[in-house]
Amino acid sequence: MSLKSWFRNKKTQDEGNGLFVSLEELTGMRKQIRYIRNFSHKKASTVQAGDIKSAFKGRGMEFEEIRAYNFGDDVRDIDWRVTARKQHPYTKVFTEERDLEVYVWLDLSASMLFGTKKELKSVTASKLAALIGWLALEKKDRFGAVIFDGIKTYWFKPQNSRAQLLAIFKKIVELGNAVLQKPQAAGVELNKSLKILEQNTGNRSTIFIISDFNHDLGKIKSELMALAKNRELYLIDVYDILEEKAPKSGEYMVQYAGKKLIFNSGSKEFRRNYEGYFAAKRRIWADFCRQNGCSRIEFRTDMDVRKNLRF
Repeated sequence: MSLKSWFRNKKTQDEGNGLFVSLEELTGMRKQIRYIRNFSHKKASTVQAGDIKSAFKGRGMEFEEIRAYNFGDDVRDIDWRVTARKQHPYTKVFTEERDLEVYVWLDLSASMLFGTKKELKSVTASKLAALIGWLALEKKDRFGAVIFDGIKTYWFKPQNSRAQLLAIFKKIVELGNAVLQKPQAAGVELNKSLKILEQNTGNRSTIFIISDFNHDLGKIKSELMALAKNRELYLIDVYDILEEKAPKSGEYMVQYAGKKLIFNSGSKEFRRNYEGYFAAKRRIWADFCRQNGCSRIEFRTDMDVRKNLRF
């Protein structure tokens, strides 16, 4: 059975084919906003799997005025000095900063073309990029994107424009189809792509890097550290369940870059080493985020976006 037939048989009529994302799927991500409208602005150094609700935590709050305390106001905002002087509770009022810049760096290189259940990692990543775009548009922020296909980088300047958002979606669809036909493994171009992102984004911007992070951290560490220094940086790690858990006992054949390998997953040692590899990768990236003040989100390809959001 061909890969395309295998995915088609596992899809319901209203789902995509799982191999490449459609424009309808990306525009349809707007419907998911209702499930995360009340996302938190609370700063967090560690983000649980699927916790997109704190996606825009970089949005700051500006002081506006001091007024008499009203029932229902947050007691944490009480101005105790004014309260003591006036002998009546007063509270500080803050307004949300507007017109921020939100960016997505989307990885569509060869390693993203993997998936064993619902869809390829590239499809899941594209949907998450679209969701963030719709959120930015609703919050009246300027949304920009960098799409990396393994060799070339496609840059979209930030705008608060539905037309711009649809242009980004069309490029994602175009590249999703192209890389499926001719996958490109990321090399030194990956560093250049991240450098483009760093050079073209301001210090107050919020950046989401969506990838499977199957890249050597040592080779891109300096670029990521530069991005995390003065920006709100999120690493959204998209992975497949077969990367986390070893397959059932038996012989399997895999193929990558024209090379074939047969392995047996029956031994306990194999399963321990197999799952240990993914766990070690998870720790490396989690440690990087803790050390550099950025956040990491995990998202598995077979999980529904709506069901995997946390509140």
